[in-house]
Amino acid sequence: MLVSMTPPSLLLLLFILIPLVPLLAQDSSVQWVTLRGAPLSHLVLDAETGLLYVGGMDHLHQLSSDLELMSHVKTGPHLDSPNCLPPIALKDCPSARPTHNHNKLLLLDRGQAMEQGSMIACGSLYQGICEKRSLTNMSQLLYQSTNPVDTQFVAANDPHVSTVGIVLTTRDRAGGEMLRFMLVGRGFTGMGLGDIPPITARRLYPAILPQRAFAQEDELGKLIIGSYSEYDMHFVKVVTFKDHVYFLFLRRDFRNKMEYHTYISRVCISDRNFYSYVEVPLLCHGGYNLPRGAWLGLLSGKPTLFIVMVAGWTSTSLATDNAALCVFGMAEVDAMMEQARESCYTKGGRGVKGQEEAYVVYTLSSNCLTLPQVSVSEYLCGWEHTPSPIGSIKPLPAIPTLTTTTQLTAVATATEAGHTVAFLGDREGRLHKVLVRSNGSGEVFGSVLVDSGSAIKADLLLDTNQQNLFVLTNSRVSKVAMSSCEWNADCHSCLATRDLYCGWCVLEGRCSRKDECQRHVHANHWIWSFNSSNQCVLVQSVQPANQSKDEQTQVMLTLPQLPALKETESLSCIFHHLPPQPALITGTSINCQSPEPTLLPPLPTGSDHVIVSLSLTFGHVTISTTNITFYDCGAVSRLNQTSQCLACVFSVWKCNWCPLDQQCTHHDQCPNEHTTLSHKESTHPSQCPKVFGIQSSALVPVGLTRSVVLKAHNLYIFQDDATYVCVVTVEDVQINLTVIVQKANDDIYSFTCSPHQFQYAVSRLVYSAPIFLRRGAMRIDTLPGLQLLLYNCSAGQTDCSQCRAIPKEYGCVWCMESPVPSCVYNQSCAGIPTDSCPAPQIIQVDPLSGPLEGGVLVTISGSNLGMSNQDVIGGVTVAGVQCPPQPDQYKISTRIVCTLQASDRKRRGPVIVTVGTSRPGRSKSYFNYQDPQILDVLPDKGPLSGGTRVTIKGQQLLTGLPSQLNIFMGTRPCYIMEQVSDILLVCQTLSTNQTGIVPIRVFFSKAERSVPNVTFRYVDDPVITEAMPAESFYAGGRVILVTGRNLDVVQQPIMSVWVEPVDVGRVRRRRRLALISTKHQLVFNGTMATGKSFIYYPNPRLFPLNREALDAPYHFKAGGVIAVEGEGLTRAMSRQEVSARLGDEVCEVKTLDSTHLYCEPPEVQPMSVYDSSHLPRLKVVMGNLQVDLGMVQYDNDSQLPPIPLAAQIGLGAGAAVIILSVFIIILMYRRKSKQALRDYKKVLLQLETLEINVGDQCRKEFTDLMTEMTDLSSDVGGPGLPLLDYHTYAERVFFPGHQVAPLSHLLDLPESRRHTVEQGLQQLNNLLSNRLFLTRFIHTLEAQQGFSQRDRGYVASLLTMVLHDKLEYFTEVMKCLLQDLVQQYVAKNAKLMLRRTETVVEKMLTNWMSICLYSFLKEVAGEPLYMLYRAIKYQVDKGPVDAVTGKAKRTLNDSHLLREDIDYCAMTLLLKNANDDNCPCPVKVLDTDTITQVKDKILDQVYRGVPFSQRPIADSLDLEWRSGQAGHLTLSDDDVTAVIQDCWKRLNTLQHYKVPDGATVALVPRSKTSCDTQVNQVFQTGEKTTMLESEEEEGLRLWHLVKSSEDLEIPKHRKSSMKERERAKAIPEIYLTRLLSMKGTLQKFVDDIFVAILSTKRPPPIAVRFFFDFLDDMAEKHGIDDPETVHIWKTNSLPLRFWVNILKNPQFVLDVQVTDSIDAVLSVIAQTFIDACTTSEHKVGRDSPVNKLLYAREIPRYKQLVERYYSDIHSAASGCYQEMNSTLTELSGSLASEMNSLVVLHELYKYVNKYYDQVIMSLEEDICGQKMQLAYRLQQVAALVENKVTDL
Repeated sequence: MLVSMTPPSLLLLLFILIPLVPLLAQDSSVQWVTLRGAPLSHLVLDAETGLLYVGGMDHLHQLSSDLELMSHVKTGPHLDSPNCLPPIALKDCPSARPTHNHNKLLLLDRGQAMEQGSMIACGSLYQGICEKRSLTNMSQLLYQSTNPVDTQFVAANDPHVSTVGIVLTTRDRAGGEMLRFMLVGRGFTGMGLGDIPPITARRLYPAILPQRAFAQEDELGKLIIGSYSEYDMHFVKVVTFKDHVYFLFLRRDFRNKMEYHTYISRVCISDRNFYSYVEVPLLCHGGYNLPRGAWLGLLSGKPTLFIVMVAGWTSTSLATDNAALCVFGMAEVDAMMEQARESCYTKGGRGVKGQEEAYVVYTLSSNCLTLPQVSVSEYLCGWEHTPSPIGSIKPLPAIPTLTTTTQLTAVATATEAGHTVAFLGDREGRLHKVLVRSNGSGEVFGSVLVDSGSAIKADLLLDTNQQNLFVLTNSRVSKVAMSSCEWNADCHSCLATRDLYCGWCVLEGRCSRKDECQRHVHANHWIWSFNSSNQCVLVQSVQPANQSKDEQTQVMLTLPQLPALKETESLSCIFHHLPPQPALITGTSINCQSPEPTLLPPLPTGSDHVIVSLSLTFGHVTISTTNITFYDCGAVSRLNQTSQCLACVFSVWKCNWCPLDQQCTHHDQCPNEHTTLSHKESTHPSQCPKVFGIQSSALVPVGLTRSVVLKAHNLYIFQDDATYVCVVTVEDVQINLTVIVQKANDDIYSFTCSPHQFQYAVSRLVYSAPIFLRRGAMRIDTLPGLQLLLYNCSAGQTDCSQCRAIPKEYGCVWCMESPVPSCVYNQSCAGIPTDSCPAPQIIQVDPLSGPLEGGVLVTISGSNLGMSNQDVIGGVTVAGVQCPPQPDQYKISTRIVCTLQASDRKRRGPVIVTVGTSRPGRSKSYFNYQDPQILDVLPDKGPLSGGTRVTIKGQQLLTGLPSQLNIFMGTRPCYIMEQVSDILLVCQTLSTNQTGIVPIRVFFSKAERSVPNVTFRYVDDPVITEAMPAESFYAGGRVILVTGRNLDVVQQPIMSVWVEPVDVGRVRRRRRLALISTKHQLVFNGTMATGKSFIYYPNPRLFPLNREALDAPYHFKAGGVIAVEGEGLTRAMSRQEVSARLGDEVCEVKTLDSTHLYCEPPEVQPMSVYDSSHLPRLKVVMGNLQVDLGMVQYDNDSQLPPIPLAAQIGLGAGAAVIILSVFIIILMYRRKSKQALRDYKKVLLQLETLEINVGDQCRKEFTDLMTEMTDLSSDVGGPGLPLLDYHTYAERVFFPGHQVAPLSHLLDLPESRRHTVEQGLQQLNNLLSNRLFLTRFIHTLEAQQGFSQRDRGYVASLLTMVLHDKLEYFTEVMKCLLQDLVQQYVAKNAKLMLRRTETVVEKMLTNWMSICLYSFLKEVAGEPLYMLYRAIKYQVDKGPVDAVTGKAKRTLNDSHLLREDIDYCAMTLLLKNANDDNCPCPVKVLDTDTITQVKDKILDQVYRGVPFSQRPIADSLDLEWRSGQAGHLTLSDDDVTAVIQDCWKRLNTLQHYKVPDGATVALVPRSKTSCDTQVNQVFQTGEKTTMLESEEEEGLRLWHLVKSSEDLEIPKHRKSSMKERERAKAIPEIYLTRLLSMKGTLQKFVDDIFVAILSTKRPPPIAVRFFFDFLDDMAEKHGIDDPETVHIWKTNSLPLRFWVNILKNPQFVLDVQVTDSIDAVLSVIAQTFIDACTTSEHKVGRDSPVNKLLYAREIPRYKQLVERYYSDIHSAASGCYQEMNSTLTELSGSLASEMNSLVVLHELYKYVNKYYDQVIMSLEEDICGQKMQLAYRLQQVAALVENKVTDL
């Protein structure tokens, strides 16, 4: 336990002591304590003692009001099971486990009379029993039942199901003794007792017997409803108001699409029979339908119910983040209930206009009545004859007061100063304060973080003083101050909080609540912070606002909001930090004495004033503060030495200048005679002595002696003869010049400074030099800006035009007489200055070309290009065409920028500039008018994302400026990427958002060029569908083939690969060498296109040819093949990618498997690549991997060991005869030996050659198939996918062998018995909701010998349908039964579990998977399954199919393979409508098709995309062959023209009737006598039989393509096994080719369906994850550590139990017809799926069935899919139980309406009746069953359903 207050001084200490508590995350107003028992669930406050009581998991706590722990008791865990009744004994309850005890109810019972008060605590253990504990010591137990009965089970025994309660006191029925009881509302759990009503009354006092406390007695009421689980009630709050108790709860609305809605119900306190029960739905607009917390408070003085509600997810009880506070007035609630009560009492539940307003809820038989009107007032709380419980149809609406995007979880309200404040808790641990206005609107004005990340529980309590809230979160109890006013230290921060609780108490100087401020009733004493117009007490004005620091005056303050004081009270003024001074109050004005000058603070550096604070105080409280300014006139003059007088006189302060004293003062008089007043008070503001101008020119040339004359006035005040000096400052050097003074008139003086020659070093035309007059040591003021302008003509003027452009007043001239022509002052020129400048000189022209349209800016650089832009206007020509200059870009003399004008033709010429009358200047380079042309653009298309480098070819592309060259693709620019040449430019496109063709435009400045027929097309970005291969070995070098769409727009594809870590466990499980998982990305035109997984394997290993002696050559006999051994040769490598060279020639690779490489070398030994004298070496290249396998030496048979010559002669002479006689034999033997060796070596290549041939055929077939499937693919996903509705799907899956399922018919009962039987069946339904009854019932049935396997499956499906609306309960029962099943098989052989459907639970599991995976079938697997079916049908129909035997040429099943070569021809029939001769429809058929087969193909074509059940059947139509106007011939399978030979009759075909290709046919309805037209076809499991049984009866045997050759004498089982072994050993190659061809054509579709089922790219279905987790838990629980066993369990439960069934029977999901020939193909695919899911190694041999040989290569790949699927699910985070429950709830609500429950219950009752005695006996033997009276309740059912005589 930890108690924490959070003053900052303690934070560090607490953090050190307990580092795990996040103290810094808490608000300063929060005090909290951490308790054991998370999650905490309930909090109760004793208003009399202030004590707190907390209930949590396994713990109860008692706290003081300061959160100090006073007592604590541990309540769990204990041995318990929700399916067993207490007391719990392990021998009686084997499912009992140590179970946590969650507190479900915590109520304060004050006691009565002499009875001691207590705390009632109810937990989730022992079916929710309650106990009483002491209020003073929680650990003291006052009462607990040791052997409770079923009427004492109070709370829900599920931690996730809510329970609410309230303690009430009323008089007994006789009106005498007081009766105290508690009303309890609890939700449905589905565990334990299933018949506890949702609302019950429980006795507290007086208790008749001790063991009867908390009992639900007969005289106490209860709310009885039909089916507890259907309504799924979730109680939120129970409150009392006046004489009623109100329950707020959530439940399903059976009248409105099973959606969840909020209801409030009412019961009179005195009504213990619930006759007065009325409920009304509450509607909070905006979709907020799920209540989370509630509080009964006041709004504008009226009782109001405040509810926090959240929006539900679709039609489930899952909450979203959107929440709202909704407010319902209790008066309106009562009025709505009274309206419903009156309507149901007197009007039959109808309104004025006859509409339904009220009804009787939770019942099957009762209805509203039409009692007399007086009954409404006489029976306010109802009676036995009044209808109940009553429900209102009309909801009570409300507009949300406040909405949030964070889920709200709790609410409490308080009233502050007449305002209603709501405190809202959310799931992130924050508490929000909301002002609720009387009009129902709300405003958040504060939030407090209570417990970060932990939701605030619904028990939100206020203390008795309305000062604090007690907040309960997951593991904490927090005490939160309702306001934090005291934390605001000043008025501004107080008002800034806008806290409704806070305001500024002026005279107390603190932020407080209103009632805490003593004078809050008086005006201006308490300022409310929530009113944004309120302001702190402010000083409106200060007089004077500023004053001299050298004087002391009275200061008057004006404060409009000044609070009134008592006569004996006063205020004080405080300047700065000086002592307070008394203030004189006059109304709203206050007078204060300013401080003595010596006490003021010093002036800041560089400032002429100081700002001093002035505070108005009441005692030690500061009421308001303002500022006053004290200035220093002396500082004003000191800060401006150049113009002291002017600065003083014109300052913002009231300063005066004393010129004789050179002093600035605030006094009105100077010490000497003359005084210059402030300009603010004087009528002559210019009395300062000052120099106001320069009489001579201010322009002074350098290098010449010049005299300067200054003008001054106001010098009359100087009477002495002080000397004046003229001072000029040049480059920080002061030049003192003597002065001659002359007086011009009365007040103006001229000062002639002595002549001086000025110089300055900087190189610029003009230099400003300050000048002033000094009188003795006194500086005379100078007007600001008065300066000499020194200038140097030669600075920067490099030519004549620049010199002459200088303004004339400077006197600068271009002097040619100087040593070098230059710009000088006119008096410095030795000769005569020139009047005109030389001709313009052009140095550079840019650019030198431009388009004929002009528009290019031409820049001309040079010298003497004029003195202004005016000089060159009309004087610039480019190639003879005028070029107007641009004034803003003209630069004197050096640059002209002109705009090129259009030309009517190509030109070439110089640029000419004429300035005035001077000679024209001509450029040396010539300018060209060009006509650029665009010839071609490559490429002509690119992706939307841009990045395409477009090459534009043309002529004269270097026209104009490169910067003015722009390219546009439509409206998007194309940026130039490379240097532009005259014939080529390259640009890169930008992205756009729309595909299509856009024009290409090239702009040369304003000239546009394009090619009329050349455009650029934006296409969709490249899409990568596959990158193969997706694996390599470490060395790399494989070629990756990328396939997709729009790849032709890719210019520079880039593939990047990076390595990711691999789960070591997975590598170990696969028992392989280490591999590296990587990702590779493809980058197209700079844009990332896709990311794919990529696997790197270790490099393959190739062993040397001669492993014993590496340096010795490998001997090879010509004519054979070289066999190279290795490891992992086919891992990430194919034969086509491998090359081998022997010496300088190729060794052709023939075969490659994982351990061998076979290559065929040349017949003659090749030469070595190194040296002809060396033997050739064999080198194998695999990607980047090159392996040298050693030398190879050919063995020459003619080369024999050398024999001595003498021996040779002797041997030849002695053996001549023998050699001659044997020579021919040897030659023949050698020749045949070599031939046999070649044949043996080459036989290894035959299978591969066969595969190549089959592959070519497959590619052709696959191309045809994909062309046919194109139209089909566009329809799939919409109406083109014929998915069955759930009703039909459930029938076919649950009852696969039944023609008519229980869903399809109604309950056939006489009307006189119907009501009674239905009531009994409903009670049976309630019994089935009891888990104990259901499990005992199932086990009892399974123990009976007559209960067949078919019965087990039928009962399981019936139970599935009955419990379909309670899938959570159904799942729990199934898990319980499966646990028993696991225990049985673990004792025998665990691997055999779930292999067959031998028990009820195994069929329940199949049905459960079917329900949960229906949406997966619809959204994911349905489409590839349908595509596979259509692909199979299309392929089978392309070849002949025997109508009698079902054998087909195109199949995967060798037992259904048509082996004979049937000559057939494809033909096209033109189908005409029977009533319309136009628009014939072509239909492809075979000439060997029977007439029925032709009709089926026609129907497939005509009704393409129409579900099979909606088509007419072929037998209802006749096929007519129409030739000419009247030639109609009806074709049929059997007629008089049929061919009969011996005992065989052949079915008629198109070939038989000699129907030509292109013939016209029509389908017409068959005559009524033969067959009626049927459209809605019945579900069929096999192929329609087209043969006529009558022929069989006549002794004739029908045949179509082949005659049946089966030996009828051989038993069928022996016959099939013999034939299969025969086929496996010697199947002709041509037939194997047919199977391989069919397999290759369908491979894509088989892969698609397998990947759809086993892919982990999308999250696996939640049901699969949930059940696999369950199996893992079972394995762990029983100590099964063999992964193979768990793998088998998972395979048996999902692939074998569900997916194989769907693959073999697509008609379970799709509305299609599966013929025998299609079924044969599907069987092979399903078997392949089974083989892929097994753990045993897939080995095949020559005796293996052909079906297994077909997929021998693919099955290992499929096995990897299965392993990865199982592994990913296993490694994924668990914890999907809550999500599974939510899914099951949603499925229950959305699919339950499909079931006809009464019929199913009646079917189920037949088994109850059949084994009635055994079931009764089993229930009576069970101890828990006895307590629940299960046998008695079943007898009641039997009595109602069959009038069975029982022991009742």
